[in-house]
Amino acid sequence: MNIYTLENQFLKITLSDYGASWISCIAKLANEQRELLVTTTPERWLEQTAYFGATVGRYANRIANGRFTLNGKEHILAQNNGENNLHAGLKGADKQLWKVESVTDQAVIFSYIFADGEEGFSGEVKATVEYRLAQNQLEIEFNAISDQDTPLCFTNHAYFNLSNEPTIHNHQLQINADSYLPVGENGIPNSVLKAVESTSFDFRTAKPIGQDLLADADQQAVRGYDHAFTLAKNCQNLTACKANAVLSVDDITLELRTTKPALQVYTGNWLEGQPDLNGGYYPNNAGVALEPEFYPDTPNHPEWWEIGGISKANEPYHHLIQYKFIF
Repeated sequence: MNIYTLENQFLKITLSDYGASWISCIAKLANEQRELLVTTTPERWLEQTAYFGATVGRYANRIANGRFTLNGKEHILAQNNGENNLHAGLKGADKQLWKVESVTDQAVIFSYIFADGEEGFSGEVKATVEYRLAQNQLEIEFNAISDQDTPLCFTNHAYFNLSNEPTIHNHQLQINADSYLPVGENGIPNSVLKAVESTSFDFRTAKPIGQDLLADADQQAVRGYDHAFTLAKNCQNLTACKANAVLSVDDITLELRTTKPALQVYTGNWLEGQPDLNGGYYPNNAGVALEPEFYPDTPNHPEWWEIGGISKANEPYHHLIQYKFIF
């Protein structure tokens, strides 16, 4: 893997062509330089199996039973998460060596061509991922196009821990979302969307992540939060409201904005044993992944296709995420 660095007076961002990954985010605070990602060293990178900072796709999240039918054709995928397909299979975007198209001191563009039939998906897909640093903000822009109808959903799988604490229980999280998607123990949706009001999933006002962690059966099924939240429609525009989600500790705030309609919130329920930066291993809940995307298992739910997830042949796919750090 090759390493690339974007740096200014606020942040030092480290990237890799392996998985077009975001492998480090150091905030230059007044009294320290603090790593904000749950990550590991390049030497131990292949030990981690938690998609640290990787570009995931061509379809992020789960597809039930590793199969779906599109245009009358059944597609058989790898079952790499129990009986399900997770993040596009055994060798998705996260395990590919991406080509470096351009490098400057403030931006890197990676590209990869997914072959027709690769990991069981139809269509040759030409994809790019661009990382751009400006002041205290990192932007990640995904662009892709397929020559056939196919599921497409690219996102970044960074885990955040903004503090020096071992877990994110005390992190304040606010999400502009009125509903969430329940899932079974396999992470596959098993119900219609539910209102967050009067549930442990109500993050419309900021609260500590640990406050209601494991408080109900929906969470207990997957050992914590690992659910898609439907972002408020008035926030599905990068300038429509303050942010889609806000994560904060005493001295750092992360504002996340996205052009996608849902946000998968995963509280690192299975991070125990993943390699850390100091020769040791992380505990569960060491970080929280905030993954803007479409709903999980959308290829098997035509009723969700109108909000996205299935790209038509030669139709451009675009996704922009903004991470603004305030300190």
